[in-house]
Amino acid sequence: MKNMDYYIRSEQEVYENIIRNRKELLQNIIQMKHADYEAIVIFATGSSSNAAFAAQLYMSAKLAIPVYVEEPSTAANYMLHLNKNTLYIAISQGGHSYSTIHLVEEIECQGGNVFTLTSDLTSPIAKAGTHTIDLGMGIEEMPYVTLGYSATILMLNLIALEMALLQAKITETTYQSEIAELQKITAHLPKAIAQSEKWIEAHFNELMEAERIFFIGYGATYGVAREGETKVTETIRITSFGKELEEYMHGPYIGLSDRDYIIFIEPHGLLENRADKLKQFLKGHVEKIRTIYANTGGESTDDLLLGLNTAELLTPLFMTIPVHLLSFKISKEKGINLEVSAFPEFDQITKSKI
Repeated sequence: MKNMDYYIRSEQEVYENIIRNRKELLQNIIQMKHADYEAIVIFATGSSSNAAFAAQLYMSAKLAIPVYVEEPSTAANYMLHLNKNTLYIAISQGGHSYSTIHLVEEIECQGGNVFTLTSDLTSPIAKAGTHTIDLGMGIEEMPYVTLGYSATILMLNLIALEMALLQAKITETTYQSEIAELQKITAHLPKAIAQSEKWIEAHFNELMEAERIFFIGYGATYGVAREGETKVTETIRITSFGKELEEYMHGPYIGLSDRDYIIFIEPHGLLENRADKLKQFLKGHVEKIRTIYANTGGESTDDLLLGLNTAELLTPLFMTIPVHLLSFKISKEKGINLEVSAFPEFDQITKSKI
């Protein structure tokens, strides 16, 4: 089985392929007859949900409409009130998520339209939906997805761009400029991996000893923080939390411990000064406070500088690399076999995956 490290290093090639083939992959979106939607609702769980939060603000900015991320189970069972002026998108990277499949079936049953994103066109969710979009990455064999998370962000960003161009909300010049920026990020991925590896190696011992890790992000990097919680919990199997900046400042900080390991995900965005104020407070109570910067910054050699100057809302396309890498490397060093389920009876009992 190919491991997480393999898929992290595959992201550049997959990004290139997706960007090059975007018109073909998104033909269902481009050919929409009713394209002038007033809102978008994305349904997803797990890493798919994290990816949706990472793309949400970029999509909203380009389309100038609200974009919501909802839990499929809650929506299908309690709040499925369809609106013809809303675009519905359901995401299941592997295509086997019970709750997301059930939601797609319910929307189709009620006569609604939902676009389904998946990497497996033969999966149950692909068969359940009428409008299926291939994530353009092949099938990820590793159960703890990395490539699928990143490809989902890119595809959602491209959906927004194609829709914005279709609706004349952006010009062709702006569209091409955005594509060029995505290509610039793609070209930078190997450097981001190299920088991340150096940082992880320098902080390896303290990461091995961490008992509880908090990832704190804001804006688009809230999705990165959430993915940090998901991946560290799944792979290293210690307590981990992914918090939005203000969310952490309104309650969770009271429960901090001097042994907490806190990682800020800093995209150089609108709330950077707010994040700096929180760091100032935390330094009086916590020893290990680290920051992953999209470009440069910080006074501490303990921070990771990924060295890419790009728009705040595009930073999740590369800022999750160190999060995924540390999850893989620390779990490997701890002898955790990610190819063997920690609880093999789980899916058998819950039928969480079909």
